[in-house]
Amino acid sequence: MKIRSILISILCALYLTASADDWPSWLGQQGDAVLSDDGFVTVIPEGGLKTKWEVPVNLGYSGPSVAEGKVFLMDYIRSGGDITNRASWSDKLTGQERVVCLDDASGEELWVFSYDRPYEMSYAGGPRCTPIYSDGKVYALGAEGDLHCLDAETGSKFWSKNFYNDYGAETPRWGHAAHPLVYEDLLICIVGGIGSVAVAFDKETGEERWRSLSADMQGYCPPSIIHHAGVDQLIIWHPEGLFSLNPLTGKVYWSQDLRPKLGLTVSAPRHSGDLLYASGQGSAGGLFRLNSEKPGAELVWLGNPRNAIYTLNNTPAFTEDAIYGVDLETSALTAVDPADGDRIWETREPVIDAAVLAENRQRVRHGTAFLIRHQDTDTFYIFSENGDLILAELTLSGYKELGRQNILEPTSSTMNRKVVWSHPAFANRTVFARSDEKLVAVDLDAENY
Repeated sequence: MKIRSILISILCALYLTASADDWPSWLGQQGDAVLSDDGFVTVIPEGGLKTKWEVPVNLGYSGPSVAEGKVFLMDYIRSGGDITNRASWSDKLTGQERVVCLDDASGEELWVFSYDRPYEMSYAGGPRCTPIYSDGKVYALGAEGDLHCLDAETGSKFWSKNFYNDYGAETPRWGHAAHPLVYEDLLICIVGGIGSVAVAFDKETGEERWRSLSADMQGYCPPSIIHHAGVDQLIIWHPEGLFSLNPLTGKVYWSQDLRPKLGLTVSAPRHSGDLLYASGQGSAGGLFRLNSEKPGAELVWLGNPRNAIYTLNNTPAFTEDAIYGVDLETSALTAVDPADGDRIWETREPVIDAAVLAENRQRVRHGTAFLIRHQDTDTFYIFSENGDLILAELTLSGYKELGRQNILEPTSSTMNRKVVWSHPAFANRTVFARSDEKLVAVDLDAENY
């Protein structure tokens, strides 16, 4: 079992072909939001963390990626229209969507790839998906379904797709937000349309290799890979169910019925041992036990409004002992017992500013904080929607804060508060975090303090 795990880790690293210190895609090298480097700070040093550089950027929820000495980011330069950030309203904007490449040591702009792109969606404040680096190329998916493969050195275009023109896939209400996935020589995307909820492209040429699944809506959940029953399984969660596919062919291994409200499959299902947890809007949450002999899954329990965690903007962490995540209704960081779904503890301390809670009379929904685990320890780096970087221990006993520092002022507005809803990147012992106005690089190298 241990040898197999080591081999899997090596193969996953080869799929991305970036160095061990890089963060080449959403949730990092292995797609698990875990830092393997032991050189990161584990306490906030006296005098605070040092900002290495900061540069202006434009609108966007897209998190940065970092590879081969470069930072890749998407943003949007608005030239017309107003952003209301109302869930029931689609804003119409004109402007340019961009992929920006910066030097990771200095923040110097190296190249920009841009194109005109009108927006019509709710929460229209820019692209959502983190660019992916692999084999000298960058893959960037925009909010209206523009997919580009670019040269990482120059920004020149190798190939492109448009999900509406090529597949008849309507843009979801909240924009295309499912981060693409590199697997071997494939780029796997959540597209939409008949028979093409999931599509695999040849990552070199853009040629379609396979398409799979149909649903009225494609949802927002990124595809992910787990290894179980001796095979790699591609996990797709769209609004009509949870699916496991053969990642090389798109053939369905198994499926389970799990349907959130409003089609809001957003958080990627998380895997621990032989268990898989998925959750979303409207108390749609369930734990599934994976068959170890052949690909398959059976339901262990379904959540209800008083148990489990229902995550949305953040993806939960599934450790050996608990599931941790921020519940979209309570805005509380919550620990759940995977055995039965019972909530062990909850706190809003690392999620919502105290002044915001007081102003809103304790009723704050969709609170967001991103959890990044340090190796296999109980220590987590938490990036809150306030722009605070928090070091904390998460155990069955509770939440223990080790320190915090505000590294970025929130600039986007939602539900009567300012937020930053963009997942940071952790690379080269540095955290890279962005708002609608700037990108900062903050030093986390323990040797520098």
